[in-house]
Amino acid sequence: MFQKFKSLFGAQDMTVGKPLGVMMRFAIPLLFGNIAQLMYNIVDSMVVGRMINSNALAAVGASAPIQQLFFVFFMAVGTGVSVMVAQYFGAKDKERLSQTIGGAMTLTFIVTAFVTVIGIIFTSPILRLTNVTDPEMFRFAKDYLFWTFVGTIGQGYYNILSGILRGMGESIFPLFVLIGTAILNVLLDIWMVATPEQLSFGPIVGLNWGVAGAAIATTVCQYLSAFVCFIRLRQLNEYAVINRDTLRPRKIIVLQIVRIGIPSGIQQAVLSMSSLLVQSLINSIAIIDAAGMVSYTIFAACNVAVSKVDNIAMLPNQAFSMAGSTFAGQNIGAGKMDRVRKGFNIILLTSLAVSAVLIVVISIWGGNLMELFIDVNRDPNASIIIKYGVQMQRIMVWCYIAMSFTQASSGVLRGAGDTFPVMIITIIGTVGMRMPMAYLMVHLSKKTAEFPAGNPSGVYWSMLICFSLVAGACALYYKMGKWKDKVLVRHNTKEPITDGE
Repeated sequence: MFQKFKSLFGAQDMTVGKPLGVMMRFAIPLLFGNIAQLMYNIVDSMVVGRMINSNALAAVGASAPIQQLFFVFFMAVGTGVSVMVAQYFGAKDKERLSQTIGGAMTLTFIVTAFVTVIGIIFTSPILRLTNVTDPEMFRFAKDYLFWTFVGTIGQGYYNILSGILRGMGESIFPLFVLIGTAILNVLLDIWMVATPEQLSFGPIVGLNWGVAGAAIATTVCQYLSAFVCFIRLRQLNEYAVINRDTLRPRKIIVLQIVRIGIPSGIQQAVLSMSSLLVQSLINSIAIIDAAGMVSYTIFAACNVAVSKVDNIAMLPNQAFSMAGSTFAGQNIGAGKMDRVRKGFNIILLTSLAVSAVLIVVISIWGGNLMELFIDVNRDPNASIIIKYGVQMQRIMVWCYIAMSFTQASSGVLRGAGDTFPVMIITIIGTVGMRMPMAYLMVHLSKKTAEFPAGNPSGVYWSMLICFSLVAGACALYYKMGKWKDKVLVRHNTKEPITDGE
């Protein structure tokens, strides 16, 4: 019994066993881990929204696209590394696996240090570009982003190291790390944000650090997560070795990371830029508040709450997609293409079933979920925010069906190392179609006393239409099978490992 429990904490070989069983064994802990990781930002939103006000909630939401824009650098590294780790682990190639992990750790430090400096410098100009005009909201967002960028190195290393562990088939340990630090984050959030009047428990009183306190709490927990994952990786020396030699970036390894990761990085950068422009549109949408005044923060706060519910709802499909990616990568590395096809079918059907349940749950209880982020007793605009939030949710939920096809097909493509086509499809759908469609729908909608700047539902209708088109294109490319030509490990050949010099 102890050995069986202990085996859950080891690297998982997904090239043997029933595909459904091995993927669910990997995906379910990963799902709980993703929930725990998402809770960092969810808790920030809940605490500041309920303990401060809806302007603080809107500020945290306005900060999200800016964070995503700068974090694309280590997302690109992470994508390339996770694919290479999965394939080299599946091929039992310890030397290349060690060099990939060591090179990734060195690259991560360089990239995250750069992001920290640039992010802090350009925070204020970007906030102005996204139409954050309310003085209180601007101040909140600036404070939050400053401390978030201070934590970039910790967040970068956690994402890279946990991605390496997942590529080796280990999802249980990162789960326990995330659960522990997520609980700590909740406690630190409340302590650092609350005023002494809101929190007084013996010698413990609220520090009243405001929105900055939420970001500081998250930063502390992310550095701790990264450190613990590093210790665990050092223990897996039977699969990979981390020393001075493997930490030296090799040209061939770096080029492979760039080839696989850059398309995903460009894709995420374009998505983040698109999100910034859409956020600018959101910040410009005026709604009449409870006092009969024009407000530019109501829909911004509404969008944050809807997005947080959506982020939680998307986690199952994302976990299944990541499981499919690791499953595909290991089996491609082992030359078992028949298992890759079975994995795709299992992920798609599972994602569709979960999406159907989510549509029902959010359609019925969406308003109750919105109340998690708004204090209905303290905020005079709470009922208005919830009203529009429910309307937006009833459009958004149908995106989950489309995303099931996107996540299943893109999971296999990532595992094969064929990330460029998904990048092109996503850029065309998001930038070429969704962004202009959102602006057009909002600004051409009938201007009324209720919506002086246009009906905000266009933001969500454009999302549904474009996500559906992207899903169809990704599924079609998967069916074409060209991704099979992009694998790193070629069977019947053994390419020498060199520095490429």
